[in-house]
This record gives sequence, structure tokens and C-alpha cells, in this order.
Amino acid sequence: MNVKDNLFEVIKTNASQKELNWIETKATSSLQSLQTAFVATTRFVSKTSVNTFEKLKGINFNTWNLDKLVRSYFLVCLDVADEVSYTKTLNTLFETAENNEAVALISSLALLEHPENWLLRATDAVRSNIGIVFDAIAFENPYPQEFFSELAWNQLVLKCIFNDKSIHKIQGLDDRANKELAISVSNLAHERWAAGRTIPPQAWRLVTNFLDETIFEDIKKVFDSEDYKNQLAAALVCKNSGFLPAKNELKKHIELEQKVKDLSWSFLEV
Repeated sequence: MNVKDNLFEVIKTNASQKELNWIETKATSSLQSLQTAFVATTRFVSKTSVNTFEKLKGINFNTWNLDKLVRSYFLVCLDVADEVSYTKTLNTLFETAENNEAVALISSLALLEHPENWLLRATDAVRSNIGIVFDAIAFENPYPQEFFSELAWNQLVLKCIFNDKSIHKIQGLDDRANKELAISVSNLAHERWAAGRTIPPQAWRLVTNFLDETIFEDIKKVFDSEDYKNQLAAALVCKNSGFLPAKNELKKHIELEQKVKDLSWSFLEV
């Protein structure tokens, strides 16, 4: 079964018969009708939560609403035979989209044909000041993990940290951790400390495999934090790092060492 058919199967188990009739009619209509249906979806389809265990290309639809799923379905119904026409149609939808339409487009990037062609749209979403648009590219979206450069990836993650957003919802967070990002996390922490502030404890997971003498000094400072979650973060870094001084440091904090024995970073997810 292809993506289009899989999406429709999920829709069938979540939509009313009246909604299905409208969706099926529009899905087999002209290009212009599909474009109009994409925009008009919320007039004919509810915003109820989708109930499914189905995943496609790394997307968990169980976190979506039905109207968003239907919009995504209309996108995969577009004729891909003519790449120029297909690209022009999608660019028109991107350029004219209101916020919720933009969210559906950004959330569907991994399902679109020629996904590499949409990189600029994805990085534009990272720069967006509209919260739901940024969240659509940052969280539970497989596209950045697969297609972003290291620079673009780091910008996405750092923007989440800077805005105190939950980085654990970024797909590929640990797989795409890198030295430059670890250094940036350290630099951001120093800026925050100078202003009497902190960074979210979860951010320290990004330095785990890149500890050196400089960043290790940060971890020792985090151990001394008055916030217990920060202390746990420092302990988790040391537990999971291959940096020998970190292993030795953890032994100095017996209670924390015992506490994190059976803990993972999920314990600090908020």
C-alpha cells in the first residue's frame, strides 16, 4: 500500500461518513479543486484528535488532528507526473497559506515528492516567529533529521533551547548531536549564567559525547546547581559519557550516581 492509500485508511477510521464523502469527492477532482479543498478543509472536517498506531515515513499521526491529516492527504493526491506543475502548485500553497495551512504543509514535508526541493521552506519555518509553524518543523517531524545541514540542524535545536522548548520531541536529537552544537550549548549556558539564568536541564544531553576539559568544567558547575534536575542532568552526562574525568566526577556524587543508574534522559522530559 502506498502513502496515499495508507493515509486514507487512517482517515476512514477517524472520519464520519459525511466527511468521507466530501474527502473522496475532492480527492478525485481537478487540480484546482484539490487546492481549494486543501484551504477549505476546516469547513467540512472536524479537528478531532486522530486515533491510530499508523506511522508513515517517521510521522506519528496519533499527535495530529483530523483536519490536518486530511490536508496532508490532499497534498499526496496531487499529480506528480509533471514535476514543474507539481512544484508550482505546492509553492503556491506555501505562499498563500494561513498559519494552520502552513502547519499542515510543514508537517507533511516528508510525505511530499522530491522532498529535497522543500528545504528552503523547511528552514524558513525554523526562522518563523509563529510558534505553531516553528513547532511543526521542530517537533515530531522526520524532515530535519534527514535533510538539514549541520548548520541548519544546530540552529533549530538552539532555537528550541533558547525558547525553553522541549527538545526531546525533536526527531534524531541524539543521532545528530555534534561537536559544534555542544560548544554552542556551552556558550549559551555561559551567557545565561552571566545573566543569572540557566538553560533547560535536557540541553546538557547534547554535550555527552563531546566532553573535553572546557565543557567538563560546565558540567561540574551544573553539579553545584541548586536545582535538582540540573544535578541529575550533570549525573546523566557523566554516566553516559566516555570521558574518564566525568566518570570519576560522578563517583564523588554518590547519591546522584545511585539515582541515575536506572534513569535515562526521558526522566527529565517536560
